[in-house]
Amino acid sequence: MYLIKSIKSPFYQVIFTRNGKRTTISTKTSFKSEALKFLNEFEKKLLKEEIKPQIDLQTFGDEYSDLIHTTKSKKYSLGVRLSFKKLREFTGNLPLNKIDFRLVEKFVSLTFQRSESGAAFYYRTLKAAFSKAETWEYIERNPFLKVKLPKLKTNLPSYLTESEFNFLLGFIREPLLKDFYTVLFYTGLRAGELCNLQLTNIDLSQRLMKISNTETFSTKSKKERLIPMNEAVFQIFKNRLPQVHRLNRKLYIFYRIAQDIPLTVDYVSKKFKSSIRKAGMSENLHLHSLRHSFCSNLVNANVSLYIVQQLAGHSSTKTTEIYSHTNTGSLQTAVNLLGNNNLSINKIG
Repeated sequence: MYLIKSIKSPFYQVIFTRNGKRTTISTKTSFKSEALKFLNEFEKKLLKEEIKPQIDLQTFGDEYSDLIHTTKSKKYSLGVRLSFKKLREFTGNLPLNKIDFRLVEKFVSLTFQRSESGAAFYYRTLKAAFSKAETWEYIERNPFLKVKLPKLKTNLPSYLTESEFNFLLGFIREPLLKDFYTVLFYTGLRAGELCNLQLTNIDLSQRLMKISNTETFSTKSKKERLIPMNEAVFQIFKNRLPQVHRLNRKLYIFYRIAQDIPLTVDYVSKKFKSSIRKAGMSENLHLHSLRHSFCSNLVNANVSLYIVQQLAGHSSTKTTEIYSHTNTGSLQTAVNLLGNNNLSINKIG
């Protein structure tokens, strides 16, 4: 490694060998003293890179996945592993420090062409993972920070009005599932939260449910919350509690008697979709639409977004604000003010 100065540039150049190839880098200075200082620092940097153990994408992905396993939900953890798998399929199992901005940008762009939501998820999870890699000093800079995700299409959440939900119930035969879906519709619980609801979470005297974390289940936000019951939900729990069956030393509210196991999200999701199709309703409706319905119907009833956020357990108001766009009644009322005597117009001049 040495300095040279040629007639092609006013600046001193550092000549060095990397991966068997002769390479040049500019010192950005025409003063030899400053160029020597640059040479010294650059030499230390290269030496540090050579000494530092190289970690490949597969190894880091496994290490990062093990780290978040205890702090994130099972669904998110599986999503992280899938994100690393998709990136490896695109780049190969490269050393982490060989994954640069251009490679990441191409990966995000091509993935976005196939699936916008998939690209957005991979981008978010991998960006967080590579930030951890930077913290652990596996890489100098997170290449995802320089990549801008293309703008996503905004779709309003699909939801059911109360009359539409009652129509749907007519196509559901099992009383257990009718009760389960009704509780989701009137409480906004996530399906996993209701599947894991136990007798100790119910207080009929106060008409409250406590959504809590257990050894085998944790809420999406990791936070516990209290949900009040309306009359329909209260009557369901009042009728179901005497029938609660002991399972694994725990008293689950909703369970399948024949298999002696609590309901699963996969089971209730498939049954719900089947009922939607029997009723001839939109294919855009799925089990999570019941949660959308709870939030949308509250907003349409002019309940404040803050209250909706607390009931739904949203960690951010940005999530709750999505439902403000479903309140077309308020929008109509607002535009109806125009052209009526309700508005006073000050003429100028």
